[in-house]
Amino acid sequence: MSVNLIFKIAAVGILVSILSQVLKHSGREEQAFLTSLAGLILVLSWILPYIYDLFETIRKLFAL
Repeated sequence: MSVNLIFKIAAVGILVSILSQVLKHSGREEQAFLTSLAGLILVLSWILPYIYDLFETIRKLFAL
């Protein structure tokens, strides 16, 4: 995992939190929730290959 990925995740987190707060204060709670959900799905799609590699390494380590 590179440092670049960590910075991208942090940037998405900052942008989503700012956008969510603006939407909540303007009375659009549904859009704020959807924005948070979209940010979560985006970050999970970036991290999922690393999680898969982790489980594959653990499986090979214990030879299951």
